[in-house]
This record gives sequence, structure tokens and C-alpha cells, in this order.
Amino acid sequence: MRIQHYTDWRLGIHNLSVTKRIPISASIEITRRCNNRCIHCCSNLPLKDQFARHNEMSAVEHFRILDEMAAAGCLWVLFTGGEIFARRDFLDIYAHAKRQGFLITLFTNGTLITPDIADYLVEMPPFYIEVTLYGYTRRIYERVTGVPGSYESCLRGIRLLIDRKMPLKLKTMALTVNQSEIWQMKRFAEIDLGVEFRFDALVNPRYDCSQSPLDVRLAPPDVVKLDLLDPKRIDEWQKFAAKFGGRPNSEEEARQLWRCGGGLNAFAIDPYGMMQMCAMSQDDAYDLRHGSFEQGWKQALYKLRQKSITRQTKCVTCGIRAMCGMCPANGQLECLDAETPVDFLCRVAHLRAYALDIPIPPHGACEYCPDGSHYQEMMQMVKRLKQNRDCKRMSAAL
Repeated sequence: MRIQHYTDWRLGIHNLSVTKRIPISASIEITRRCNNRCIHCCSNLPLKDQFARHNEMSAVEHFRILDEMAAAGCLWVLFTGGEIFARRDFLDIYAHAKRQGFLITLFTNGTLITPDIADYLVEMPPFYIEVTLYGYTRRIYERVTGVPGSYESCLRGIRLLIDRKMPLKLKTMALTVNQSEIWQMKRFAEIDLGVEFRFDALVNPRYDCSQSPLDVRLAPPDVVKLDLLDPKRIDEWQKFAAKFGGRPNSEEEARQLWRCGGGLNAFAIDPYGMMQMCAMSQDDAYDLRHGSFEQGWKQALYKLRQKSITRQTKCVTCGIRAMCGMCPANGQLECLDAETPVDFLCRVAHLRAYALDIPIPPHGACEYCPDGSHYQEMMQMVKRLKQNRDCKRMSAAL
């Protein structure tokens, strides 16, 4: 009997769902309220925000939508926030989703996990729980969260899950205030706790388009510096570029506004019942409180998926677009326009590609490509980054 690896199985399901446009992957924001006040967060609202709480979907509304999602073929569900455990009825919603057979991932800051919650999750285990650790030390962690005592609460929650052998991963957002502790957090997770660790440096504006989170976003050279110091990350980026890089396969593909899985085999639902292409997309949403999931998927999101670009930009034929994360949602949040290239993403992608020796096919007038106005500046950055990497390696070898 042939045993299929989960990754291979998931890839097969993914390819089938794209071909048949089956909504297999959901991201559900349970609430945007949170007990932390993280300086980089795009969505957090005060824990006691009564207006937000009043407007959130009820558990019964969630039950109905989860039932309709299951009937449509949904398989993976991510519950995120805000802080999911800020809702006292979250476990009721979670239990209903479990009974529907979804493979569930939970995103949490871990601070509100109690022994009772941890015991409940043992009885009804999720596919994965991902806890965000914002710093290795109390000083750095609470500089990010803005809440005294949150560091100890997070570690207590992590220990409760570890002690019960829950399927746990740790992650962090790499910020200007915690970048010095990234590798300490990585060692703590992987060596001390024996769990997987990852980090992300893509900080977005708030959903209301406030740019305040960008104050703590790393500069592009600092983002790529982290890549170069992690052999696993280098390998992952090179494999990703080999698999997803390259110019669009056709003129039709090049004219598509949305090139991700949104509206194709994935979707997002916000706390107020609005169905969107993804969690970051704040425009063109479908109200599930006044319509069915089937209508939202087959009509509203299908229509969004058919949208075409209205003008040529350097992103349209870029061969490394998959590496930068540029999409209509990011363009809208940062530039107030879905098609305007986000310069930060463009700089990071080009710098990463040059530093990792990933080929960049010509794609029109781009200031970061050969003959572009900032190409030489980019090459100087790459030189310094590689020198820094080599120095770090030599120091580690001594």
C-alpha cells in the first residue's frame, strides 16, 4: 500500500481545487479585538471595544456559515484575529468547525490560554496552533505588545500547550525593535522547546490605511540580511523562485488583476460577516449575513476574480512578482490604489533575488533592474550584505 506524504497530498488537492474552483481554504477573523496593543498590528482593536463586539457575528451565524462552507468543499480553516480567545464563545465556534471535519489552524498570542482551554484543545485537537512570540526578553516583547505582564502570560500559554504535547509552532514578526532577538527566539523554539519557528518581515498598514505600523518595518537590506543568515530560509526562497518565478504564461494571465488563490480556491471572512478575496482586501466584499456562502463564492468572488488590470505597470510582466507579495490588497492599503507598485516590496524582491543569485527576467522600465536608476545602488547593497554574511560565518567558525 502506497503511503502518500501530507505535502504531496495537499499539493494534489490544491491543484484539483484550482482546476475546479473549489473553495478549500478559509481564513476567518473571529474578532479584531485584542488584549495586546502591538505597535505593528494592522487590525487590533481594544479588548473592551463594545462597538466592535456588538457588530461581530454571533456564534449561531458562524455555525450557519461553517455548515455552508463544508457543503461547498472547504477543507482548511484558519481562525485568527485580533485574539481568538478574546471571544468567550470561541470554543463553541471551534467545536462546531471540528464537528464539520475541517483541518483547523489557530493563530493566537497565547496570553489568554488557561489550563481549561489547553485541556479542551487536547480533547479536540487542532491541526496546528501557532503562537506569536514578539521577543526573547521581557523588555523587547512588551515594547512590541505595549502591555505589562504579557510576556509571562505568553510563556505560560506556550508551556501549557507544550506540556500537553499540542501541535505547536512559534512565529514572530521581524521588526526594528526586535530584530536583535530573532535568532534567540529561533533557538528558544527549535532547541529549547523542540518546535518549528518562522518569522515574517512583511508589515502592512492598518486596515483603515493608517501607515503607523510602517514606523517599525525593517528596511529592505535588513529584511534580506535575515534571509542570508538562515540557510534554511535561503533554500526555501531559491526553491520558491524556481517553482513560482517567471513571467506570466499568457497575455490573459498578465492581464489578471488577482493572481493569488483568492477567489480561486481560497477566501477570507471578517468578524462582521464580510466575505473577501483575502484578509488584507478591504474592498469589494460580500455580506454573508444577507446572503449565502454559495452566492458569495459563485457570484461575488467569481466576479472579482475576473477583474483585469487597467494600465501597464512594471509589476504586470515581472518575473519575480511571486517573491515580493505585491497584490491589489497591498497596493490599496499602502498606495490607496490596487495597481500602484509598493516600492518596499519591489526593493525587497530585487535585493533578495540579487543576493540569492536568482535570475530576474527583463520586465520593462524598472529602476532596480540593469540600466535602471537604482541598479548600482542595489548592487552596492548586495555586496555589503554578502560581506556581512561572510563575516558572520567566519565568526561562527572560530
